[in-house]
Amino acid sequence: MDTRSLGFNSPFFSLLEDLLDLPEDQPEKSRNNPSRAYVRDAKAMAATPADVVEYPNSYVFVVDMPGIKANEIKAQVEGEKVLVVSGERKRDKEKDNKEGVKYVRMERRVGKFMRRFALPENANMDAISAVAQDGVLTVTVEKLPPPEPKKPKTIEVQVA
Repeated sequence: MDTRSLGFNSPFFSLLEDLLDLPEDQPEKSRNNPSRAYVRDAKAMAATPADVVEYPNSYVFVVDMPGIKANEIKAQVEGEKVLVVSGERKRDKEKDNKEGVKYVRMERRVGKFMRRFALPENANMDAISAVAQDGVLTVTVEKLPPPEPKKPKTIEVQVA
């Protein structure tokens, strides 16, 4: 139900709409609640399942992205060491525009998706690769080699 038709234009009801995930086809002037972006981002992150696996020489991030083409996926490193994977799953407009076609049930999520991963200190920022295959994105981040242990410095003792 659209609460604006009942005259409820308060921020409380706008937040309630966000939490209930009401349709986005409402007028923009009533959708200016700053919490909306936060709620959308939270939903996008929660709806993007991922596994993180540590191997002896690398970290591997495996993210499910069914129906997304590789050129529609964005993988980048932000700031110092934050891996961000994002993109957008769009509804098939061709199917939607056919006469007499209507959705009986819609469970597959459409819209933006995003995941952020804090990379460990030993992540090699120069050795990151990403491969998308069969609806799964695999990002591999190589580990830096462990630092060489410092050898003790020998000091020559002189006779006085």
